[in-house]
Amino acid sequence: MQYNNCPITYAMKIIGGKWKPIIFMRLSHGVNRFGILSRSIDGISKNMLTRELRELESHKIISRKIFPEIPPRVEYSITKKGKTLLPVFEKLGEWGKNNL
Repeated sequence: MQYNNCPITYAMKIIGGKWKPIIFMRLSHGVNRFGILSRSIDGISKNMLTRELRELESHKIISRKIFPEIPPRVEYSITKKGKTLLPVFEKLGEWGKNNL
């Protein structure tokens, strides 16, 4: 079976996995600094958080802003493209709540 043109496969490549949906939802609720994200997601390592943030950024789902301070401050936010995913995650959350 060929999956090259499958939209579900594409979507799961961008937002699938154990951590990306959790990271996305934390960012949608205003959690935007690396340290706060790290502390708010139980069980994620700093290396994994860094990797997942970079992947989301490479797909233009989130953006990263570096402030010229000492020490440097970095904040993450959801992009316009990323905001189009909010209804998807809201529905997923509803499904989870209804079937818990």
